[in-house]
Amino acid sequence: MSLSDHPRAYGTAALTAAFAAGILVTLGFKDLYPELESRYQRRRNRNRSGSEGRSSGPGSTATTTKSRRRSSFFGPVRLEDHDDSVSLVAADRGIVEGIEGCIGNTPLVHIRSLSEATGCVILAKAEFLNGAGNSPKDRVALNMIEAAEDKGLLTPHQGDTIYEGTVGSTGISIAALARARGYRAHICMPDDQATEKSDLLHHLGATVERVPVAPITSPEHFVNLARTRAREHTASGASASRGFFADQFESPANFEAHLKTTGPEIYQQTGGQLDAWVAGAGTGGTISGVAKYLKEERHMTGLRVVLADPHGSGLYNKVKHGVMYSATEREGTRRRTQVDTIVEGIGINRITENFEAGRGLIDDAVRVTDEQACRMARWLVEHDGIFIGSSSAVNCVAAVVTALSLPKGSRVVTVLCDSGTRHLSKFWKRVGDLGLENDAKEESEDLLQELGLPKIMR
Repeated sequence: MSLSDHPRAYGTAALTAAFAAGILVTLGFKDLYPELESRYQRRRNRNRSGSEGRSSGPGSTATTTKSRRRSSFFGPVRLEDHDDSVSLVAADRGIVEGIEGCIGNTPLVHIRSLSEATGCVILAKAEFLNGAGNSPKDRVALNMIEAAEDKGLLTPHQGDTIYEGTVGSTGISIAALARARGYRAHICMPDDQATEKSDLLHHLGATVERVPVAPITSPEHFVNLARTRAREHTASGASASRGFFADQFESPANFEAHLKTTGPEIYQQTGGQLDAWVAGAGTGGTISGVAKYLKEERHMTGLRVVLADPHGSGLYNKVKHGVMYSATEREGTRRRTQVDTIVEGIGINRITENFEAGRGLIDDAVRVTDEQACRMARWLVEHDGIFIGSSSAVNCVAAVVTALSLPKGSRVVTVLCDSGTRHLSKFWKRVGDLGLENDAKEESEDLLQELGLPKIMR
């Protein structure tokens, strides 16, 4: 009698044949791909150890049970190659795309010694930890380049060159990012800046022109010269490449970088709980961008925005008195642009578009002497292990002065712009000349006395 006359026997035989075929295929699959089996075992062991490590946390029992149930029911599926790519993505969540990915999300550091001395909480945005040029100018340079690309003013890998006039930090950021994005960099800077800055620019592959100090009215001023060089490049017709003048002092992409990134980061890191924002101004982009975000977009109308300004700069008088003047000069008659200070990066004697963008939001200004900046820089090394440059030291002095004017327990946020390694030959040499690094010097434990500030009774 045939099997077709007995459906039950036919079904049993078919199932037996299918089961045997499944075993043969599985064995053949394993023999053909032995690496998959070993990969499965390694992953299984990792998952098991990971589950055991998580078992101590709250809710871990349910998670472990659920994981085991999935593993036993869908065990063979874990051998598929796509699971390896998923695992790789999970393991690589800390990977960023290029050097640009290292810009932003810098820590907000609680400076303990300054907080203890003032009775307030003093926090500093550690912008020297930006990963391209190690300053807040990384944000600015990247935003200016991206804006130029969007407008078709820069095309990568075509020989285009970015030109900029800078005292250092912006040029360093541009030089690093230019190479990363397929451009060249040409930097014009005053010859009275620390030599380590131009040395670094050279090693980053930039063309560097150190030029004599000149007033902004002169075509030989470092900013005007960079603009001219960019125009000459484009007009030369020697190739299809173009010259792009970044124009950090006047470009809105400067303050917008801080409006879009630095301000939101500070707000998130403090939970919106801050009473004062203190920063110096070179181009004015940092103080303006952050102030605009906090005061205009987050409506923190009670926030006190304070300018930190070195001696010789006219911005202090502009904020305090509405006009940029000194005891001997009327507004607009000053011929020397470089301020009479060893501080680099902040302080200027003209109003830039970036400073003007936030000037109406600035409530006060603090003038800081060179000696106060030097003493603050040394204090932070001795008490907090923080090694900073001149502009950061000015910011910290102004943060202390601001804190002393606020109720006890107030939160003051400032910015650490760059490391002291860029200021060894000038600023830190002055620190040494003042005897502040003398081993025989008795270290002061009174910050206010060290800075020459009066004690304020709250």
